[in-house]
This record gives sequence, structure tokens and C-alpha cells, in this order.
Amino acid sequence: MIDIKILRETPELIKDACRRRGSDVDVDAVIALDLKNRELTQKVEHLRAERNRLSKECRDNPAAREQVKEIKETLAGLENEQNEVSAAFSEKMGWLPNLLAADVPEGASDEANLELRKEGTLPEFDFKVRDHQELGELLDIIDTQRGAKVAQAGFYYWKGKGAQLCSALFFWVQNELIKRGFTPFFTPCVAKERTLFGTGYLPFFADQTYALQGQDLALIGTSEQTLVGYHADEILNPGELPLKYCSFTPCFRTEAGSYGKAARGIFRVHQFHKVEQIIFCKPEESPKYHEECLANEEYLAKQLGLPYRVVNVCVGDMGAPGYKKYDLEAWFAGFNSYREITSNTNLTDFQSRRLNIRYKDEDGKSQFVHTISATAVTDRVAIAILENNQLEDGTVIIPEVLRSLTGFDRIEAPAE
Repeated sequence: MIDIKILRETPELIKDACRRRGSDVDVDAVIALDLKNRELTQKVEHLRAERNRLSKECRDNPAAREQVKEIKETLAGLENEQNEVSAAFSEKMGWLPNLLAADVPEGASDEANLELRKEGTLPEFDFKVRDHQELGELLDIIDTQRGAKVAQAGFYYWKGKGAQLCSALFFWVQNELIKRGFTPFFTPCVAKERTLFGTGYLPFFADQTYALQGQDLALIGTSEQTLVGYHADEILNPGELPLKYCSFTPCFRTEAGSYGKAARGIFRVHQFHKVEQIIFCKPEESPKYHEECLANEEYLAKQLGLPYRVVNVCVGDMGAPGYKKYDLEAWFAGFNSYREITSNTNLTDFQSRRLNIRYKDEDGKSQFVHTISATAVTDRVAIAILENNQLEDGTVIIPEVLRSLTGFDRIEAPAE
């Protein structure tokens, strides 16, 4: 949620952010609703005060009784109008996107993301490289056909040593984050509409959400929703900031509109698994912790031996709640390109205003915290490992840091 003071005092900032994002929100209409709401609120409060004053005189003053009756009738109409205007204003405010950092690149899609640096050496092969779908079938560790049979296309099974690889990966990543001061969680896999709205997934990503019929619940698309919602309507202890949380959960997204080569295999699916980093911090510290989460992501990729690049995400590829975002894109040998494996967003106070998460500053004044949401790892990292570490016969070499957890150093095709 945008600070209402910005809407009232410097609306050009919001108009500029909407223009850059291609948002069709009519900011002037929102301003007009705010003004109308304030005018009606003042009238309602004035009439209520007058009614209360006259009510004290009604016993001995017939004229006062008549005035109170008239005021009640007028007040009922004004209250209904004020409620309607207030609801319309809140609905419009909910569609306003976050402001943007000055260095967010212009552009309409991920093709305009700005590459900041590349790390690692791309693998070289003297044979025809397989993608993860081929490797998964050859090694009998990924089963998309039975996933579609049991659920539908876009669902899948990790199987055997593939499941062991993923278990080791997610466990190792959580341990690495714990070493860096993160508190681990197991969170609910569903969230209320208010939580989804508060984190900015509603109304902006409603088409990506699996709602549960007849209930005020939806499957989560990320544990960001449940971890940030954890502190809704709370005043945090400033001495405990920053709060650093992580969680492993399944995640559910409709992935409406996904198709073609980029959706082959299990890169873009309806259910996946993720370890998320969440940080609650003071406003002046959010740029620092945004960079810290990026450093964590890069450390994990380097330890796993994945070549990658860091991009500063352009305005057209960033969701409405984001202020600034980095993506980490690993090299996928089977795809012969870099592809996103993590995203890392500074959301400033956009979520905390919607969820009312505050702290007391040094003067005892309530301030809204800033939130950082950053992927640590998903199944995409596992499939990058498969594609980059393959041998000619399809054997996949396991990264050294995972071998003590998997109990093996390679995955080989089963004997026929």
C-alpha cells in the first residue's frame, strides 16, 4: 500500500510509477475519492457530535427531539454514502503499485533486464547435451506423465535418487541460512484473502492463485505470503530487528499463459518446492539487506558449482509490489541459455502498510518496517544441476557439498 501522504502531497511520484509500469490506474480519480471521503467523514462526524449534544436536551426540549430526528435521517444517508466512497477509495488504493528505485531499468519484458555480472565457467561438452526432461526420463528420476495422470499437466514426481537429490538440496540450503542468522519455519500451505492482499499477491496476481472453493483460503504461491503475514497487526521490538526467517514449502501457481519450449519439462509448473528468505528491517537498512540476500543466493550457487549471472530486473518484469529486484539466472546446458533460479525483491513498506506491521523508532513513534523477499532455492536449481553436470551416457555428477547428504556422488541410468 502506498503512503497516503504521498498521494496527497506528491501524487506525481505515483503517476510516474504508474506510467513506467504501464498501469492504467487513474490516480486523479483516486485523489478525488480521497477528497470526497474526507469531506463526507467530516460531515458525518459533525452531525454525530450535534446529535449527541442535542440528545442531552431531548427530555425537556421538544424542538431538540425534532432536530435529533432530522439529523438521524440525514446522517443515515451520509453514512451510507461515506461507506460507499470509502470502499471505492480502498479498492482503488489497493491497485496502486509501489514506487520504483531510481536505478530500475526501463523495459517491457525480461529481455530488458540489465546484466550486472557473470560468475563461473560454462560447462563444455563434446556430445549432444540432454535437457532435464530427457535426463529425468533416462535416469528414471522425474515422472511428468504420471504427474499428469494423477493430477494434470504441470504436476510431476521426483523419484528415487532425484527425490534424494532434492531433499539434500533443500536441507543443505536451510542449514546454510541458519548459519547466517535465519530462523527456520514450517508454515501453513494456505492463506486467507487478507494475507494475500497484504503481501500484494491480490489483486495483482489473482489469475495465478488457486483459491479453495467456498472458503476464505487459497494455496500459497510462496512462503513469502505466510512468513510476512506472520507479523500482521503487530508492533515489532526495534531491538530485535532485523528479523530473518526462512521456510521450505510446496508452492502452487496456475502459471496461466505458459507454453512452448520455455515451459518444457518441470521448469515452469503448477507445483514446485522452495526455500524462501524473508527479512523485516528498519527502512534505512532495507538496501543493505536486499544486497545481503543476493550475496546468500550467489554463495549457494557458487557452492553448487552453477555458472550464473545477476540481473537488475526492469520495470516491465517486476511485480507491482516491488521497489527493486534482482534475479539470479543460472546456466542451463540443455536449454543453452541462462534462466531464472532466484528472485530477490526489496518491497520497502508496501506489504507492511497493507498488513499493519510496525516498530517504534527512537522517539517512540510508530513506523512501518521494510520487507525483503528473496528465493534461496527451488527445484529449478536441481534441474540446473542435472543439465550442467551430465556425462555422455546421461550420468549426473552430484555437487560435492551435497554428497554427504545424498549418500552418493552420481546418478546413473538404471540397468536394463
